[in-house]
Amino acid sequence: MAAAAPTRGEVLSLLRTARHFSDYNIREYTRRRATDAFRENRSLGDVAAAAAAYADGKKRLEVAKRQAVVYSLYAPKAKSIMEMKLQ
Repeated sequence: MAAAAPTRGEVLSLLRTARHFSDYNIREYTRRRATDAFRENRSLGDVAAAAAAYADGKKRLEVAKRQAVVYSLYAPKAKSIMEMKLQ
């Protein structure tokens, strides 16, 4: 049985999830990887290939979530220079 193609909402949820990471490096890495993967797979016409690409994206998202947990355990006390606001 062929896998169903992911809906637009499911695909965009991968990108939205990147915003919820507290660590700047993980947040930007996840956002960048999701955007790059969308651009790479833009022309997929085969339902099975689209479902496989979505499954790969979900696996990568789970890795990023685990990485965020590890980062939070050993988080530095100061914010990243990228997260500091200019005064």
